[in-house]
Amino acid sequence: QSQFVESGGGLVQPGGSLRLSCTASTASTFTLDYFAIGWFRQAPGKEREAVSCISSSGGSTNYADSVKGRFTISRDISKNTVYLQMNSLQPEDTAVYYCAADFRPPPGLSIHHCVFTATEYDYWGQGTQVTVSS
Repeated sequence: QSQFVESGGGLVQPGGSLRLSCTASTASTFTLDYFAIGWFRQAPGKEREAVSCISSSGGSTNYADSVKGRFTISRDISKNTVYLQMNSLQPEDTAVYYCAADFRPPPGLSIHHCVFTATEYDYWGQGTQVTVSS
């Protein structure tokens, strides 16, 4: 069940950049500020891993150690879209990238947090392939 549409994946050379977008599907009543959004990735033969997330308030972000300093998560409320800017890409970043939403509505302190636990996320996109190769 693809609740979001990812875009921006493709083939890039090592050291290159891509920006992934995650937008609620047309049929969805999704409101971005009610959900923490996570980016996950899965490479062939490997477990799905968290890459980054942003809280529903927009005030907190987290990054996996492997991408710190290279990837940046951001959002545009008006477009109901979350972005993952990926710089200095390396072959190890090759994977299918998924966005996912974790329902964290206001009021409450949970709006200021996001987590890397995949089971916390209720809605998932279909994934977009990122391939880093020379």
